[in-house]
Amino acid sequence: MRFNNILPELYVIDFHKSLYFYTNIPGFKLEYERKDPLFAFLSYQGSQLMIQQDDNDEEWHNGKPEYPYGRGINFQIETDNVQKIIDTLAQNNYPLKKGIKDSYYKVKKTLHGCREILVMDPSGYLLRFSQGIGKK
Repeated sequence: MRFNNILPELYVIDFHKSLYFYTNIPGFKLEYERKDPLFAFLSYQGSQLMIQQDDNDEEWHNGKPEYPYGRGINFQIETDNVQKIIDTLAQNNYPLKKGIKDSYYKVKKTLHGCREILVMDPSGYLLRFSQGIGKK
C-alpha cells in the first residue's frame, strides 16, 4: 500500500461509533487497526485518513479538545457517487450538514464542476464529499 503524502489523523470521541460511521456510511475500507490505543487506518477511493480514540494526551493537542472537533477545517474527499452517500446517510437516519450543491471552481481559464455535500462525522469533523461533474 502506498501512503499519501499528507495523511490526517483525527482524534475521535467514540472510536467504535466513528469506525462504524466511516466504514458503513460513506464506505471507507478498514486497511488495518490497533487495539492499544484504539486506532484505524482507512481509505476511500484514493483518500486516506486515520482515526484514534482521544486519550487527552496534551502532547498531541494544541488545546483542550471539545465537541465539535475540527473547527475551522473541512476535508474534501473525492467520490464517484455523491448520491450513494446521501442514500446511505438517509438509510442510517444520519443527517447531512449541507445538502447537494453543484459548484464550479476556476482554475486558470477553466471552470471545474463539483457536486458536493457536507457531512459532520460523530466527533464533529466536516467531510465534504465531492464528485466531478465536468469542465466549462
